[in-house]
Amino acid sequence: MILVNRIQIPELPTGKPRRLYIYLPKEYEQSEQRYPVLYMFDGHNVFYDRHATYGKSWGMREYLAKTKLPLILVAVECNPEGFRRLFEYSPWDFSAPRPLGNVQGLGKVTMDWFTTVLKPEIDASYRTLPDREHTLIAGSSMGGLMSLYAAVAYNHVFSRAAVLSPSLWVSPAKLRELIRSQPLADPTRIYMDLGTAEIDPKRRALAGMFDVAKELSKAGADVSANVIPGAEHNEAAWEKRIPDFFKYLLN
Repeated sequence: MILVNRIQIPELPTGKPRRLYIYLPKEYEQSEQRYPVLYMFDGHNVFYDRHATYGKSWGMREYLAKTKLPLILVAVECNPEGFRRLFEYSPWDFSAPRPLGNVQGLGKVTMDWFTTVLKPEIDASYRTLPDREHTLIAGSSMGGLMSLYAAVAYNHVFSRAAVLSPSLWVSPAKLRELIRSQPLADPTRIYMDLGTAEIDPKRRALAGMFDVAKELSKAGADVSANVIPGAEHNEAAWEKRIPDFFKYLLN
């Protein structure tokens, strides 16, 4: 079952409401079981092709139906106006070529809302396992960067993160500084990857991912950093990696 609600986030205002998707396992209504929760960014791209920006979703609805994975999935649509997605999904200010220009990093505001408003509401409304060990987060591209940021800066909330094709070019020095600033709790499991067809120049991007993975490992995380041959930067490619990151994070 997938519930789709229209919401406003006062801390991140838009003129157009955004969708909030809540997936409940098929047996949810017939049991008293409590479930882990996976939070995801770019919620409009997670379940339905007709909602997806480029007409292709992650196919998460089909995957969960096929595998009967016992978890609740909560996915939040990004800001639908202009380039505001970049603002909400960047932990830090940065400058980019036109037409973007200067981007105000509202990632902390976004994650404060996730952790102090959205998560308490989900935990109060559904049979969740609310502790950090059963709270996961996932995303791709800028959403991948945010998943990594959440796993480190909000490590008291999230113990596991899927970081697909992350935008590690955004303020890499500040990312490393964040990782080095505090040890990570046990368990902390982070799946990371990059496709060889999505990065240029390849060696620099791959080296950056492995450098971040080493820093995370030093901080106390279990990290799986993966190179995906031929994979592009799109939902069809990320869909193929769903079994891999679930296997690693839930092992």
